[in-house]
Amino acid sequence: QVHLVESGGGLVQAGGSLRLSCAASGRTFSSTAMGWFRQAPGKEREFVAAISRNGSIRYYADSVKGRFTISRDNAQNTVYLQMNSLKPEDTAIYYCAGARGPTTIIATMYAYWGQGTQVTVSS
Repeated sequence: QVHLVESGGGLVQAGGSLRLSCAASGRTFSSTAMGWFRQAPGKEREFVAAISRNGSIRYYADSVKGRFTISRDNAQNTVYLQMNSLKPEDTAIYYCAGARGPTTIIATMYAYWGQGTQVTVSS
């Protein structure tokens, strides 16, 4: 079992930056591939970014590529999402997730989910 707690969300103007953090406890964090997903009002949850156990493999959604960076610190049991050049369409609840197996962009392959943190980007 992995318990995940996100933080770092908030209100920011378009063009601004935020860094989300996800603190993990429970099962060995370093053996778990991690991901970030988001869900905007009235829309389905969508993949944002994923990172492998040792950080050597990273995947990004096309909509955030070049603007967002996923990273992890296994010593601190934390995964991060640095978000730059934010746009109003990035407004959503952002969820941290831990995968059952290898790094993946597929939400159903994630077994552990945080409670989410709200990101609001004003125009």
